[in-house]
Amino acid sequence: MSPDIDTADAATETTVAWDRAWGQIPQGRLASAWQGTFTRRRIERIAAIAAAVGCFVLGIQAFFIALGNNAGLRPGWTIPLLTIVFGSLIIMCGACFFRATARVATGAFAVIYVVMLAIWPLATAGSVPTATPEPWPWYLINVATIAAVIAFRFPLQLAWTIATPLIYGFVRIWQGGFEPEFLLAAVFEVPYSLILGGLLMTLVTIFRRMASGVDRERARTVAAYAQAAEAQAAQEERVAVSALMHDSVLAALIAAERADGPRARSLAMSMAREALEGLADTGTPSGGIDPQPTTMKALARGIQASLADLGLRLQVRVEAAEGEPKVPPAVAAAMIRAATQAAANAIQHADGVGLEAIVRRPTDPEAESDADATRVDADQVEGAARSVVESDERLAAVEVVVSDKGPGFDVDAVPDDRLGISASILARIAAIDGEAVIDSGPHGTTVTLRWREVRR
Repeated sequence: MSPDIDTADAATETTVAWDRAWGQIPQGRLASAWQGTFTRRRIERIAAIAAAVGCFVLGIQAFFIALGNNAGLRPGWTIPLLTIVFGSLIIMCGACFFRATARVATGAFAVIYVVMLAIWPLATAGSVPTATPEPWPWYLINVATIAAVIAFRFPLQLAWTIATPLIYGFVRIWQGGFEPEFLLAAVFEVPYSLILGGLLMTLVTIFRRMASGVDRERARTVAAYAQAAEAQAAQEERVAVSALMHDSVLAALIAAERADGPRARSLAMSMAREALEGLADTGTPSGGIDPQPTTMKALARGIQASLADLGLRLQVRVEAAEGEPKVPPAVAAAMIRAATQAAANAIQHADGVGLEAIVRRPTDPEAESDADATRVDADQVEGAARSVVESDERLAAVEVVVSDKGPGFDVDAVPDDRLGISASILARIAAIDGEAVIDSGPHGTTVTLRWREVRR
């Protein structure tokens, strides 16, 4: 059987890895926005939860201290002031922990605390202040600074982290009438709050910037994958069209040119119709084949129907047990196209002598052909990664054998840039992670198309 071939460039690189990678990329405008903030959102969530837990603990401590000395406030100020301050603190902790408007709640508490410090001298007027121990507002200084870090942008974060302890220190000294013991107390209390607040702000800022950098790199990587997948899809389309041009279009043109009788003209018309349908189906995932998983019997019927469209009546034999695992639609499409090409070549170049086709389950996974055989499988294609095939009856497997008793041809003599075998048969089967074996000699030609599901 001499191959019917045409000149074109063909690419046989497997696309399994690209398809898997592209399938993991979320699509759409919302997904694109989500891709750019994945790590940053997680960091913000972690910071909010940590702030909620820490601020709640400090708030409980400050609340009981306030109750212990009646908050040091004038009559009529205790309940309203404590309710506003600690009520806003509870709301802030709940919002941070349960993802409910955390920025609004933390920003509100940061402002409320500063306002409370501003009116503190008025609220405590007439009471006798003491330099020790620290008043309850001191325990909430860093609660206010971390709230500002979560709620505001960096300039306001820095301003709140520095200004809040300083305001507290000024109010503390003013409340004590600028006595030395109050000045000494402020010297100890203010730097502690400044250092702790600055440390918290620095850590959160570092983590945020690291997360933003990771998100930028991730978005850049996703964009690179998308571009590569688009280029790969375009290459696949070119190969598919090239193979179709050989399989159908050129064959139909040649048949029309050589038609010298009613039967030949009818065959040429059938081939032309098949070529037009093939061109229309090129952009679909499985080239017009049923997109559902296919049984071996359905696969055999598909091969028969494809050959019938070319005017060839051939009974495809099925050797399969009931309940065989179904074959994926992409595999079925490739098998049907490749088997049709093999049978068409047998008719054209071997006059269809002894032509037969069989669909069955592979009987020997390790079988190798040693005589004039050409084998193409995904292991030989750069970048392919295959797992070891296990002998498991639950895994799908199919083998299509097309053979004839013609004079045969020299497989090794076929140029690599010819599409008759390389693209229409070998590349198609390699693209589905399968293998195609062509054994040709004086005894005839046998084309074996084999695919097995692998456990990954």
